[in-house]
Amino acid sequence: MNRADALALVHEYTASDSLRKHMLAVEAAVRAYARKFGEDEEKWGIVGLLHDFDYERWPDAPDHPLKGAEILAARGYPADVIYAIKSHADYLTDCPRVSRLDKSLYACDELAGFIVAVALMRPERLVGMQASSVKKKMKQKSFAAAVKREDIVNGAADLGVELDEHVQFVIEALQPISSDLGL
Repeated sequence: MNRADALALVHEYTASDSLRKHMLAVEAAVRAYARKFGEDEEKWGIVGLLHDFDYERWPDAPDHPLKGAEILAARGYPADVIYAIKSHADYLTDCPRVSRLDKSLYACDELAGFIVAVALMRPERLVGMQASSVKKKMKQKSFAAAVKREDIVNGAADLGVELDEHVQFVIEALQPISSDLGL
C-alpha cells in the first residue's frame, strides 16, 4: 500500500477534477491529523485520498462506499483502512466510527469541501483565511447547500476538538497544497 498506487486508483475510477481535488484536500487534512496524533501519516493519507474513489461510479447508498471496499479488499488493502473508509458513511450503521482514524476522516470530509468552497469565493483564497469566516459562511444555508453542517459540528465533537480549532487546523492543512486544489 503506497500513495502512488492509491492515486492511480483514484484516477482509474474518478474522472471528475473537482472530486479528485476533494480527495486531495481530505488527504491533506487527515495527514495533518496523523502528524498531530503521532500516527502513520502514509496510511492515514491513503484513507483520506481513497475515501470517495468509488463515488463517481456508485454514488448511491449503500453502493458508496461498499463497492469501493470490495475493490480495496481485492487489491489487498488492510482491513482497518477499508473499515475507516466505510465508517465515513453515516448510513452504514454496522460500521461505527471507533478509531481516531475513523473519526478524523469523518471530521475532515465535509469540512475540507466546505473550506474549499469558501476559499473559491475569496480573492485571496486560503491565504489569511480564519475559522471565523468559515463559521460565518456555515450560517448561510444557501451557501454550499449540499454540505451537511451538522456533520462538520458532530465530526469535531466526535474527534474531541473544539470546532474553531478544528476549522483552523484544516485550513492550515490545506494551505500547502492550495495550487493542487486550484486555489
